[in-house]
Amino acid sequence: MSTGPRDIAVVGAGPSGLATALMLARQGRRVVVHERFEAPRPVGAGFLLQPTGLHVLDDLGLTDEVAALGQPVARLFGRAAPTYRTVLDVRYADLKQPRAALGVHRAALFEVLYGACLAAGVGFETGFAAVGANDGRLTDAKGRSSPQFDLVIDASGARSPIAEGLEGPRRPLTFGALWATVPWADGAGFDATALEQVYRRADTMIGVLPCGRRPGSDQRLATIFWSLKGRDHDAWRAGGLDAWKAAVLGFWPEMDPLLNAITAPGDLTLAHYAHCTLQRPYGDRLAVIGDAAHSTSPQLGQGVNMGLLDAFALAEALARTDDLTIALPAYAAARRWHVRLYQALSWAFTPFYQADGRVLPWVRDHVLGRAARLPVAPRLLAATVSGLLLDPR
Repeated sequence: MSTGPRDIAVVGAGPSGLATALMLARQGRRVVVHERFEAPRPVGAGFLLQPTGLHVLDDLGLTDEVAALGQPVARLFGRAAPTYRTVLDVRYADLKQPRAALGVHRAALFEVLYGACLAAGVGFETGFAAVGANDGRLTDAKGRSSPQFDLVIDASGARSPIAEGLEGPRRPLTFGALWATVPWADGAGFDATALEQVYRRADTMIGVLPCGRRPGSDQRLATIFWSLKGRDHDAWRAGGLDAWKAAVLGFWPEMDPLLNAITAPGDLTLAHYAHCTLQRPYGDRLAVIGDAAHSTSPQLGQGVNMGLLDAFALAEALARTDDLTIALPAYAAARRWHVRLYQALSWAFTPFYQADGRVLPWVRDHVLGRAARLPVAPRLLAATVSGLLLDPR
């Protein structure tokens, strides 16, 4: 006879961890989120909630609250310097069922999910940096052990020490990105409904994403990001902020009002990326979701959305059966091909936008750019960016 998982530990208070905790608490389970910070808080910049991620929020009944803080994004486009010819133009209106994405600051999504978790009775154990999970017990960096849970869900991100014990090599990517969130610049010529990028070959890229506002503020925001090799970060700091701003303005002068809000190197955070896909994102009393299960470059903008889809699939599997020997493989099977497809696409496309050399960017601008204008291409591109290939919904 099956004894179902009633007591569940979730590791990590990011979007996928909070969404999972909320879904399972609404199923009547006792859920405790373990968070390494002394108080749960968001980490990171703005991002795109794609139609897939919005579908999960629809199911949770939270879309309107998040949308009130976000900014609809109808288009993604990129231009190649020095000609500034458009080489990428993706429009959500080209989808079979059109739905715009939503630019959101992480603080906005966190506020809505965290509030809903508290309302659903989710518990929080803070200052607990989990480094291991064995037989339903968590251990932290200080050697402390948690009570035994029926199920541990690892949503602690790409550098999860818990997921390290599962198969799947981690391959660090050469390029990362500097990012900062700054006030939106009205009148500067940026499209408030678009993610804009400018490339110089594939070794230099800067982007601007409108991401709505933080809770409790009326100020609209933008997240800017700049490609940078991780090993070049020290040299970037040594070169000084003024030199970096001059380099940016040298090929995108309209960035000036956004750059004015950056006054010190510490205003920009370096993000490192790696490619890793767990072949089996579960173990004994353990399920792994989000970036802990499948991390990659953010070029396709799928990270948070894939984590939300994981949360939805895991909650659905547990709703169908309380037998973990059935539910956990069912969760993995439900996500397997969608995850593998988008991991492969990210791995294939990243070098066209973040790499050294001239051949791949030439192919991007002169071959892929022209192919994107073929009759069937706009809908295919929109579906790809939206996360709707092998539609997981």
